[in-house]
Amino acid sequence: MTTSPPAIAEPRARIRFDRNELSGAFGDMGTDFPLIAGMILAAGLNPASVLTLFGAMQILTGLLYGIPMPAQPLKAMAVIVISQKASGAVLYGAGLAIGLVMLVLAASGLLTRLADAVPKSVVRGIQFGLGLQLATLALRDYVPAEGAGGLILAVLAFFITLLLLGNRRIPPAPFVLALGLAFAFWFRVHPKLLMQGVGFVPPALHVPTRHDVWVGFYVLAIPQLALSFGNSILATRQVAADLFPGRDLTIKKIGLTYSAMNLVNPFFGGVPTCHGSGGMVGHYTFGARTGGSVIIYGLFYVLLGLFFSAAFQQVIPLFPRPVLGIMLLFEALALVLLCRDMASSIADFAVVLVVGVSALALPYGYVVGLVLGLLLHYLFLNRLQHLSR
Repeated sequence: MTTSPPAIAEPRARIRFDRNELSGAFGDMGTDFPLIAGMILAAGLNPASVLTLFGAMQILTGLLYGIPMPAQPLKAMAVIVISQKASGAVLYGAGLAIGLVMLVLAASGLLTRLADAVPKSVVRGIQFGLGLQLATLALRDYVPAEGAGGLILAVLAFFITLLLLGNRRIPPAPFVLALGLAFAFWFRVHPKLLMQGVGFVPPALHVPTRHDVWVGFYVLAIPQLALSFGNSILATRQVAADLFPGRDLTIKKIGLTYSAMNLVNPFFGGVPTCHGSGGMVGHYTFGARTGGSVIIYGLFYVLLGLFFSAAFQQVIPLFPRPVLGIMLLFEALALVLLCRDMASSIADFAVVLVVGVSALALPYGYVVGLVLGLLLHYLFLNRLQHLSR
């Protein structure tokens, strides 16, 4: 498996629709779909609104960036909502709150100044920690989720992906997803029940109250901010530079589109969304090279939301967790491999390990890792400067 950017040698199309974009479109589904489904069920959200708005954000980012720039659910918020069953009103208020905070940070230039103070080794550590988290999630929770039959399914999906990964003529994701659909229809989903729920359902309008915004800010937005700064902003900009070195993606632009999504989503019942380094790597790993992949992915969610939301309980098993786990595992491995450029420096590699392990193992790990990484970097830097005098 290689993560070297072939975009240098290929035509730099902004939007393309072909078999590789189709394969890459679903490269991050293992992260997104379980979180979205979990929030819908835990908070009693309107599936039509959530799915349609999530898809619309994908389409808009694909058109705007022209690379596989994903929209993803805000992970810290999603985990709190699923585990503590926070209300949908508070979730929408939190989305609006974090959108306003990010707008101020990006428009004022403070976000860019903060990003400039964070060295590459710390950003790589954030990527490393995220890769470890995704791999742990895939192997611990997703792959064993369907028992012995699911384990066989996961093994088949693993070898299909391993065989076809990087193949531009026969990319892997359509075959892996087809395997999962066959398993679902054979063991889990009744086609008649699925078709009975098909029908047009538009998104519902929603106006967050001032109370919901304040409660959402304290309960959900504050725990999310450090993860968003580290993964959604810093690590995403770094991955874009790794994989698409000529695109000159700025911190300010990423912050503004992050903000715009969350200033729109709450008013139409959409869950808070961000960008993400893991998502971009997932799309890229499974074949995507342009914004076409996230547009295809977005259309998939829009169609689910508008026409299949009433049958959402039947839709969930269509994508078995063992299959999503294998896709998530390869995304995680590709993300970790991007950190290998730090191996030439003992000091930088130490920072990567400290930040990554902190993000994986500690409460508020991304905050702790970010702080420890900055301290270690500048201590190493000052020590080296002192020794060179």
